[in-house]
Amino acid sequence: MSPFEDLRQLEVTILDSINEGVFTVDRGWRITGFNKAAERITGVSRESAIGNRCCDVFHANICETQCALRRTMTTGQPIVNATAHIVSQEGQRVPIRISTALLKDSQGAVIGGVETFQDLTQVEQLQKELRARYTFEDIIGRSPAMMRLFEILPQIAASSSTVLIEGPSGTGKELFARAIHNLSPRKRRRFVAVNCAALPDTLLESELFGHKAGAFTDAKRDKPGRFALAEGGTILLDEIGDISPAMQVRLLRVLQERVIEPLGGVQTIPVDVRILAATNKDLAELVHIGKFREDLYYRIRVIHLKLPGLRQRREDIPLLVDHLVTKFNRLQGKAIAGVSEEVMARLMEHAYPGNVRELENIIEQAFVLCRGGRVELDHLPPELRPATGAGRDESRPMSLETMEKFLIAETLRRRKGNRKQAAKDLGIDTSTLYRKIRSMKIELPVVDGRGRVHG
Repeated sequence: MSPFEDLRQLEVTILDSINEGVFTVDRGWRITGFNKAAERITGVSRESAIGNRCCDVFHANICETQCALRRTMTTGQPIVNATAHIVSQEGQRVPIRISTALLKDSQGAVIGGVETFQDLTQVEQLQKELRARYTFEDIIGRSPAMMRLFEILPQIAASSSTVLIEGPSGTGKELFARAIHNLSPRKRRRFVAVNCAALPDTLLESELFGHKAGAFTDAKRDKPGRFALAEGGTILLDEIGDISPAMQVRLLRVLQERVIEPLGGVQTIPVDVRILAATNKDLAELVHIGKFREDLYYRIRVIHLKLPGLRQRREDIPLLVDHLVTKFNRLQGKAIAGVSEEVMARLMEHAYPGNVRELENIIEQAFVLCRGGRVELDHLPPELRPATGAGRDESRPMSLETMEKFLIAETLRRRKGNRKQAAKDLGIDTSTLYRKIRSMKIELPVVDGRGRVHG
């Protein structure tokens, strides 16, 4: 065997020993090399692959319009960690992560390209299991506050009691209302949501209770209201804190007597509807200052759910980001792998006045700007990008270590220093938490969960 053949055999042996698929192409896009991992991932033998065009072997979703290797061959720039999926020989969809580079001869002339790809099937499966574990209906969360809500929702759903859901804008109040309906004995009937703040009184009255022909100009025929449409099911009165005193009286009668009277009608109609109410206002405070009827407040507040803002459940941000990346990949037909460490750190420290809805808008904008690979800092809205210039170092995103320290300190503070409960919330062993407290020099709260004083 000649030295050249020896070298060639050594290259093949090395390529066959690695766990990532590797293939090479010439300038005509015909495969010239194909390692064992590539055979395993695609289900195509080396003999069948070599000599054929790569698009005929891989059947990837990006082959026609967004081929990573074609982009590298055209621009000369390598691609790192792009995501795609291929269809294996058995017809199965296989998610992969791709990197590409040029192949050059000894004179520097381009003679082809090389692509490495990693099978992400197990990673994707683990992500699905994680999402399933911390998803309740369409609600994502693993923070203690969310897990407590997940525990009680089935019991609340099984009852017929009226529920008041309070929480800042963007916290998912309607999602919780839908979850209560979907888990209830009423799930086969309608769920009807009404935004009480969107309509003036006359229109809202007609919308809720319906109207008779001739009740007002243009009322040419009878029209059923939302209560009638929700018969046997559930109605959500969203933004109930914005309704007028007159409408509060009408709703109080519905809650007390379980009847409605259409606008322009003279007869009452019995209704069998479960009522859920939601607001971003503090209704107890509105009662105190005389802007909301106390008797109506206690009628709708039989069960009270208070939803935390995103800043009170920062542990959920990575889960939410992963969920949103999956969602927008599906909606926009993209294959973005996720967000960079710097982006995740920046997202973890943001205040989120708009809560989960704001995070969703941030990720959606990033998808518009990100062409492939991962979401980077320059894909974020301007207010979330790190400031440049002297004297603004404090605006840089937290490192991952700083972010971890921040989460541990926050959890310990919330648990009043109880390391066992904090470790459970964080999903780590107590011994691991002790080690991190020491190595990161985390200060414990003054009083721990057992009443001991540190000092």
